[in-house]
Amino acid sequence: MADNNGGPWGGGGSGGDKGNKNGGGNGRKPDTPQIPEIDELMRKGQEQLRVLMGGKGRGGGGASGDGGAGLPRGTFLFAGLAAVVLWLFASFYTVKPEEQSVELFLGEFNQIGTNGLNFAPWPLVTYEKFNVTTNRTESLGINGSRDSGLGLMLTTDENIVDIDFQVVWNIKNARDFLFSLKEPELSVRAISEAAMREVIAQSELAPILNRDRAAIEANVRQLIQKTLDQRKTGISVLRVNFNKVDPPSRQVIVTAVDGSQKRVSVIDAFRDVQAAEQERDQRERQADAYANQRLAQARGAGAEILEAAEGYRAKVVNAALGEASRFSAVLKEYKVAPEVTRRRLYIETLEKVLANVDKIIMDNGEGGSGVVPYLPLNELRKNSQGGSN
Repeated sequence: MADNNGGPWGGGGSGGDKGNKNGGGNGRKPDTPQIPEIDELMRKGQEQLRVLMGGKGRGGGGASGDGGAGLPRGTFLFAGLAAVVLWLFASFYTVKPEEQSVELFLGEFNQIGTNGLNFAPWPLVTYEKFNVTTNRTESLGINGSRDSGLGLMLTTDENIVDIDFQVVWNIKNARDFLFSLKEPELSVRAISEAAMREVIAQSELAPILNRDRAAIEANVRQLIQKTLDQRKTGISVLRVNFNKVDPPSRQVIVTAVDGSQKRVSVIDAFRDVQAAEQERDQRERQADAYANQRLAQARGAGAEILEAAEGYRAKVVNAALGEASRFSAVLKEYKVAPEVTRRRLYIETLEKVLANVDKIIMDNGEGGSGVVPYLPLNELRKNSQGGSN
């Protein structure tokens, strides 16, 4: 059994020879291999690790023994190639058209990445990418917040209004967005609520509920954008949308004239007032339409009367001018032949007077001596009665 004293690897030799225990013996290997012990395996592994790290094994003469052989050189090449691939994978990145990237050199701003493939040598240079085209929405108010009193705001006429609204925003500058705000969503919500309360505090309740919603939305958006720009947040506010603008939905007890009490909702009362105001506006529009119609008719009738008067005036003036011209012509003829002109005027006057007279002319000469004079009283009486009617 003395042949197996060389250890589990069969490095046999004379017992007690330390050089042989270190793996330098020339003994004969056993015919049957033995299972190595765990301690020996660990020792061999440590020696191989020392060789890989540039050290020496525990064998004599400074050289490693049979059990201290290093790993193949291909293993090191493969490990190095894998490390290079991983480094390149971590250093190259792609920026899409809807994104912006911010490169950081040892944690400080370096530059803004361009669209497409970019190179940031890791770990010295890192990057952050942001989607700058996606619209983000923050909802504020009773329905958009866990705080039930967030949407209740005080107006300048000391009324309370319940407002639910949305703020739509996106990123316009990735550098400012990265370094200016720790929690962008909460900052946008806080600034939006403050801006809305400021604008509502400068407005009365009736315009807020009816006609000034668009103007209030525009003013709130401008105020939010101004505040964000002053803080260099890199955020662009696209629009502000009202979801609900109503009086509070709480109920109150109302005492009537006869002393009876009833519970009435504030919002119902305001809606009744709005309905009455709408009916009033409708009646006013109807009255204005009727007034405009009657006024147009009166103006048309007045214009017609003026045109008729103008026509009559022109007719009378033209007739007077014609009579004056005729008189001037007759006077001129009278000066030339007075007797003839006088006779002519006399005959024309008789012609005009006798033209409309029912008359019978009888000749008292020889031809009319046989006519019996007859006065038709009945006919004259009928004519006189018809003329009086």
